[in-house]
Amino acid sequence: MNSVIAVYPGSFDPVTNGHLDLIERSSKIFSRLFVAVLRNQDKDPMFEIEERLEMLRQTTSAWPNVEVDSFHGLLADYARRKEARVILRGIRAVSDYEYELQMALMNRKLAPQVETVFMLPAEAYSFLSSRLVREVARLGGSLRGLVPPPVEERLKNKFG
Repeated sequence: MNSVIAVYPGSFDPVTNGHLDLIERSSKIFSRLFVAVLRNQDKDPMFEIEERLEMLRQTTSAWPNVEVDSFHGLLADYARRKEARVILRGIRAVSDYEYELQMALMNRKLAPQVETVFMLPAEAYSFLSSRLVREVARLGGSLRGLVPPPVEERLKNKFG
């Protein structure tokens, strides 16, 4: 089997069970997977970058070919630096596809040697997003089954 390196970028604010589903399944497909947290100064994240990296490292440690990292700037440049041949993106709905298609085409223009691969989440996570998890946590709802236990604990601590 050829060695294929992939990058799974995102904000992961926070990491959800949907993210972990894609990470686990893609770890079986790609020889190496970089889960890359974007350092975006324009966003106001709930968790600082180091917290998100720590949560991801804690929840992905079962997969030895998965490495958690962060980046800033263009994803295409990061993928080239990591010698990745694939950018992995999750798509839950048609509305995700429209945005992701634009991004994939731009990344192809910037780095033609890197392909974008879209994966669908497991049915149980097809509705799940970090934004919804933050909202449920903020309003005191149950997070069971939405995020891994260490993330649930952090969210409870953040919102009391």
